[in-house]
Amino acid sequence: MNAPTSLDLTTLMGTGLAVVDGALRVVWLNPALGEILDVGPRTALGQEVSGLMREPSLPGQLGRALAEQRAFHLRNVTLGITRGRELVADLAVQPLDNGLLLLELHPLAAGLDAASTPLSATLRGFAHEVKNPLAGLRGAAQLLQRRVVEADLKQLAAMVIAEADRLAALADGLLRHGGAARIEAVNVHELLERLEALVEAQPDAPRIRHDFDPSLPDSLGDPDRLLQVLLNLARNATEAGAASILLRTRVEHGARLGERTVRSALRIDVVDDGPGVPDALRDTLFQPLVSGRPDGTGLGLALSREIAREHGGELRFTSRPGETVFSLFLPMERHHD
Repeated sequence: MNAPTSLDLTTLMGTGLAVVDGALRVVWLNPALGEILDVGPRTALGQEVSGLMREPSLPGQLGRALAEQRAFHLRNVTLGITRGRELVADLAVQPLDNGLLLLELHPLAAGLDAASTPLSATLRGFAHEVKNPLAGLRGAAQLLQRRVVEADLKQLAAMVIAEADRLAALADGLLRHGGAARIEAVNVHELLERLEALVEAQPDAPRIRHDFDPSLPDSLGDPDRLLQVLLNLARNATEAGAASILLRTRVEHGARLGERTVRSALRIDVVDDGPGVPDALRDTLFQPLVSGRPDGTGLGLALSREIAREHGGELRFTSRPGETVFSLFLPMERHHD
């Protein structure tokens, strides 16, 4: 059975929506709800809604909504486990024509981060669009690498190829269902050395300084995604006009990460001497599509915080003119949701 055509535009919305029939089977849902429930839209079609949302009272309440043709709301209910976390949400139910029900799901902060859902959907669309240009970039760099003679130019071409491969892997991760991180041991100082090489290859690169704690053990994480976070921070500092960037590593004891406190966390600081974060952006800086530059996309910091939280960590900042510090916190013990 097809969903009503009036719902076609809702495929573009960030709010999770679904339509169920009189047998309480899913006949349609939009990509945002598929993202929230961690299920593909095609997989969900025909399933009983109780198999997707495991609130025991839900089938009975949906049955009454159909019989009485009345709307209702469920507040702060747990609808099962998805991606290793409890899904806590508000659920609105509205009767439609032809014996159908419209379900509208709003995740709460205690469960999945609602703000991450439309961001993830946006990023997957973006990832799909950049794959072809990345392939062209990689091919051009390979041609240059074969044709140039100077060793330093060959090294720069190799760096372009490596970065194109890394970005293609990130795009593939976003496009895969769930996009799980590739967890392995990560030497954060080697990661920061890669970051330094990438920053110094840019025109008018700022001066890079180090303040490393050599006693730090390896961390656990996806090295490509963590490098992307740090690269976003360094590029933001460069584009803001910083003359120097300090890369600093420390251990933070009793760190607060989200809703929990960990015994110890690795802290990576990216400190720049630029003009600082404008006051008007401080409260919304990590939201998607918020940027302090006319040519900015507003996705870099939103993605960076999402990656930090994916690792059980957090991304924070402090800023004043002449000193802006972005701190990436990663738990030193492996986090299990």
